Amino acid sequence: MNIGYISIGSNIEDRLYHLTEAVRALHLHDSVTVAAASSIYETVPVGYTEQADFLNMVVCVKTKLDAQELLEICQEIERGLGRIRDVRWGPRTADLDILLYNDDNIESETLTVPHPRMQERAFVLVPLLEMDSSIIHPVSKNLLSDEAAAKDKGVKLWKKINEVAYFVDNR
Repeated sequence: MNIGYISIGSNIEDRLYHLTEAVRALHLHDSVTVAAASSIYETVPVGYTEQADFLNMVVCVKTKLDAQELLEICQEIERGLGRIRDVRWGPRTADLDILLYNDDNIESETLTVPHPRMQERAFVLVPLLEMDSSIIHPVSKNLLSDEAAAKDKGVKLWKKINEVAYFVDNR
């Protein structure tokens, strides 16, 4: 069984709905189980800043899929939630990024794992480290909790989540 960590973000209303539906869609897929979910955090946009604040979270999934197949499922969920890719780092209903996949180092035309900017982004590290503070970057071998971005105070807890059931069972 493969273990992956996926970040999920949304800044188009209803942000919570988009996060919930993304987690539910992952969990309901025949080959994916959402094993854990972080709390939800609110963050300011990075890159293109003239847009609404984001809600961000990370989920841990268990899957029989390879990383490329998991990426295709993530992109299918984004499309199903109305994601339009017209502005780089622009507003989005849902953005699902594979951060880690086992301890693999993958570089292909469509997928790079570990996510290439993960260790620079507090909106990724804070929820990821909430779930497991002992994660080591598979390439650099550095403890992710030691990265400066992990200590960024710009990431605000928006909603404390205690279990995956919040996303899967509630409507």
